[in-house]
Amino acid sequence: MTTIAVTGHMDLTEESVALVRGELDKLLAAYDPVGLVGVSCIAKGSDSLFAEAVLAVGGSLVVVVPSRDYRQAKVKPDHAATFDRLVEAADEVLVMPYDTANRQAYEAANAVLLERADRLMAVWDGRPPSGKGGGTADVVEQARGAGVPVDVVWPDGVSRRA
Repeated sequence: MTTIAVTGHMDLTEESVALVRGELDKLLAAYDPVGLVGVSCIAKGSDSLFAEAVLAVGGSLVVVVPSRDYRQAKVKPDHAATFDRLVEAADEVLVMPYDTANRQAYEAANAVLLERADRLMAVWDGRPPSGKGGGTADVVEQARGAGVPVDVVWPDGVSRRA
């Protein structure tokens, strides 16, 4: 069994979505779908693209929800249907023990991703951490510090919204 977690930017441009998804599909095709487990917080953007790619190759999905209010407080209307569909498709949904979606809840959710991961796929532009904590670069640093192999996914042509 191989468990792969994801971290990545939420603000991919529309043109970047297909490029990232194509690269995720290629990377995940190397794994036996019978033993493939994807772990994701299923936020808009990279997290959801990864979760959809895992399901598309026949893997199973574990969803980590950062807080009890996350769906109501943070999931925007344009992402709600995708979020709900991925929760429904998951083999396991873990809701972190936080009432409110905040930096502490996100950091705890990221810690669970890394605890479960054999590898991390990071849809990451390579920029250093912002200093706020809980971001994509922070998770990459934590994974590398813990000895978790990181596959950076940032194909040519991918960009973030300004």
